[in-house]
Amino acid sequence: MPSAVAAAPAAAFAGHPAQDAYARLAEVFPDLRVTLWEAAPPDGDDWLAASALAAGGPALDAFLADEAARIAAEHGRPARPDVVASFALHRYAWPVCLLITVPWFLHRRVPQLPVQDVRFHRGLGRLAVRTPSFGCLPDDPAAALPGARVVPDEEALRAEVRAAVADHLRPVLDGFRTRMRRGPRALWGMVSDEIVEGLWYVGHLLGEEPRAVAELARLLPGATAPYASGAGFRELTGPDGGALPTRDRASCCMYYTLRPEDTCVTCPRTCDAERISRLTATS
Repeated sequence: MPSAVAAAPAAAFAGHPAQDAYARLAEVFPDLRVTLWEAAPPDGDDWLAASALAAGGPALDAFLADEAARIAAEHGRPARPDVVASFALHRYAWPVCLLITVPWFLHRRVPQLPVQDVRFHRGLGRLAVRTPSFGCLPDDPAAALPGARVVPDEEALRAEVRAAVADHLRPVLDGFRTRMRRGPRALWGMVSDEIVEGLWYVGHLLGEEPRAVAELARLLPGATAPYASGAGFRELTGPDGGALPTRDRASCCMYYTLRPEDTCVTCPRTCDAERISRLTATS
């Protein structure tokens, strides 16, 4: 069986370009565990291949059934099938985007992750990946590793991030498309949100939220095909005159269908006064 990054000895995957980034992610966000595999992926009924989710068949049916049961248990009511699919896509895409954005943010390395090289555990919070190639800058010591694709500068590396996420999620979106009441623009708006809100959250955990916001604003400065929108960050002024970072989501998470009285603080439906109140509330 493969070894979990957080527990692996230093030599287990010596020279793997994303090993240190995934280990750091595990330190600050232990609810997500990433396993690196080389020759053979983890096996068993609880592991779903991303390629099987993209195919839209029995593996996707099982994943959606898990999500429907989880929603019913947590909210005491069933969700519409399209809402189940939206929640399930978020549950997959949010951590998968971190597989790409966290190594880029921490070490300026961009793993390429085709769907056949990613496994997702149905128990949630576990991913297994193989990285056949990665992008990096010329001065990166990892540039000498097999599979390295050296790009000239930071903007070229940002293009690698955008391409890596799109290449992985495009077939997955195709698998989910018939289960959701959303067109291509709305689906890619969801992906924009997963990229931004995932790294924004992890940047906060790392104590580097301002840098994460700045990096994401450069990564997604606007609608950059196939992404439907930019990072969407802006600042509000709090009661004490201080700046409160917020953003406007490009897509709706559909949570209101379960709790109409609740909206996300980044939802376009949430007015600025409500955002300020919630961002400055004390427990």
